[in-house]
Amino acid sequence: MGQDGFRVAEIDTTRPHPARIYDYLLGGKDNYEVDQRAGDELAAAAPEVRIGLQANRAFLQRAVRYVVGSGVRQILDIGTGLPTSPNVHEIAQEAAPDVRVAYVDNDPIVAAHANALLSSSGATSVVLGDLRDPQAVVDHPDVRRTIDFDEPVALLLVAVLHFLTDAEQPEQAVAALRDALPAGSFLVLSHATGDFADRSAAQAVYNNATATLNLRSRTEVERFFAGFELVEPGLAQVPFWRPDTTPPPRSREIGFYGGVARKTS
Repeated sequence: MGQDGFRVAEIDTTRPHPARIYDYLLGGKDNYEVDQRAGDELAAAAPEVRIGLQANRAFLQRAVRYVVGSGVRQILDIGTGLPTSPNVHEIAQEAAPDVRVAYVDNDPIVAAHANALLSSSGATSVVLGDLRDPQAVVDHPDVRRTIDFDEPVALLLVAVLHFLTDAEQPEQAVAALRDALPAGSFLVLSHATGDFADRSAAQAVYNNATATLNLRSRTEVERFFAGFELVEPGLAQVPFWRPDTTPPPRSREIGFYGGVARKTS
């Protein structure tokens, strides 16, 4: 039994999991053969996937620096995925040592690995939770131990909403989280899209995974920012959101939108 109450037998290693596929494609080691096969199939169906995931990770780093530079000292990272250095708390605390981070993911393996790597101080917490139940995430005692919802929070939904189907009401989940945040909070969001190429074969790779891949258009992704004001340059392909280096070759093929927005009231 793990500290979040899950049994090892509950960890499904018979089907690929998005977090472990992501880890494999980024060169990580916390994955299984089933995840590796899915990752190879995904790379064959969408040749830009590896540079896309790297660009998404770089977007996350720039966005975290931006929100911390804007004064936020609390981060709620939902769908955090397997630890990849530098982690969110490392990026944030390099800019401001007093930043607190609550990590949330629905994969017990992610929670176990993250708990093993993170300190037990009050500056970080790891929670086994699901974006599909946003109220349970907000009310979780370990989230509440780390995050004070009376003060501005940066909510990170990076490469996670595309694993929710429309029937699972992702817009309502984001709205519920938004309503828990005070003015001055930020939303950092990235989402896969098929706007730049037909990626139906890539979607099919996830049909046997623990979550399907649901590509959305620019207009559909923009709806997640309802109640927030996008900061410049607005919603953009992730390599082109405030780049701090020259975007890599083939960046215009990358099927990830990213944006950062502020809650003003």
